[in-house]
Amino acid sequence: MIQFTTMAETAPSHSTVAPPVSGRIARTEYKVSDDQQDLFALPQRYLDLQREARALAAECADIAARADEADSFDPDVRKRLTASRLTEVVVPAAYGGRFEKVDSLAVTIVREALAAESAHLDSMFGMQGIGSYCISVGGSEELKAEWLPKVARLEAVAALGLTEPHVGSDLKALSTTVVERDGKLVVDGHKSFITNGGDADFYSILAREGDGYSLVLVPAGAPGLRIEHPHQIIAPHVLSDVILENVEVPVGNRIGEPGKGFALVLATLATFRVSVAGAAVGVAQAALDEAVAHAKSREGFGVSLARLGSVPEHLASCWTDIEMARSLTYRAAAASARDARANLHLSSMAKVGATEAAARVVDRSVQIMGRFGLVRGGKLERLYREARPMRIYEGSTEVIFDSLAKQLVKEAP
Repeated sequence: MIQFTTMAETAPSHSTVAPPVSGRIARTEYKVSDDQQDLFALPQRYLDLQREARALAAECADIAARADEADSFDPDVRKRLTASRLTEVVVPAAYGGRFEKVDSLAVTIVREALAAESAHLDSMFGMQGIGSYCISVGGSEELKAEWLPKVARLEAVAALGLTEPHVGSDLKALSTTVVERDGKLVVDGHKSFITNGGDADFYSILAREGDGYSLVLVPAGAPGLRIEHPHQIIAPHVLSDVILENVEVPVGNRIGEPGKGFALVLATLATFRVSVAGAAVGVAQAALDEAVAHAKSREGFGVSLARLGSVPEHLASCWTDIEMARSLTYRAAAASARDARANLHLSSMAKVGATEAAARVVDRSVQIMGRFGLVRGGKLERLYREARPMRIYEGSTEVIFDSLAKQLVKEAP
């Protein structure tokens, strides 16, 4: 991987920055404090976590190509992720997690490292948090105690059931219902394109309840729940439809208050959306690493490919896109860790910015590598396919832009 320096690494203590002096113009000194030097450097605890995640990614390199074509959990990836204990990051410390509360920056840093090597590994990690976060912030003590320690240890696989065959971004149009009847919650509906579907141990299902929408925890083994696999995407995922026919679960399996499920869904998106940006940065970095290695190793017309024609411009553009995306992503993730809901706009910007940047970087990298970037089964070809869905899931670029524009206009003086 290309290594980049931070301000803290390059600036000496109390650096002096001064403009050129000519004639009698006095020299002006600008003092940079130690705090300012560290402004854009990750704190040590995050650097330690980053090293852990990179070590796991490197450990999975030998099985990444196989795993990224799988439509069910790769057992070796699961075993190695479990041994790393990184899934503890997505659960609060009170229930076996790593931090007091789920930390968006920590999740984002891990996903950046994992996605650079394997989309399957990244998804397996990320979905443990996305599928269980509503329990962490809204579930009863009984639900938390029963499920969250298992999520942290990867003993239970989590999934979130939002979209339906005819419902994507407009979740308020969903048709899945839940009613309380004879001391039970009865769920009926059809969820579509559910990540971890078929391998999950439980599903957090968003359903219409009265005039509102509720989240309900449905164990995978509940009678009336069945799995179908009508779709697979260009970058294979663990993906299925989840059909619920008269599925009964205890009333205590309602997550949060009746009719208040949307608030928990929004809390999940606010906390984890920025982590998609982290994964996109990882994909982009991996693509650029492939392109740089190729450009350095080949010659054309008597010169290094890295110095030929438009290749230098492509390489520099990729590097610039990645660094801009990473900077916004880290800023947004840090802000989300402080207050996810208040900083959802930053997370949304980072998600759009980083996923669109990844698309550009991967495309340029393919162009740099030419025919070798198109080889089926090559890493860059895999990254090319993995980058494309990122601009759609967890909020498409167009939907996010529309939401951001509304907020901008509303808050303008």
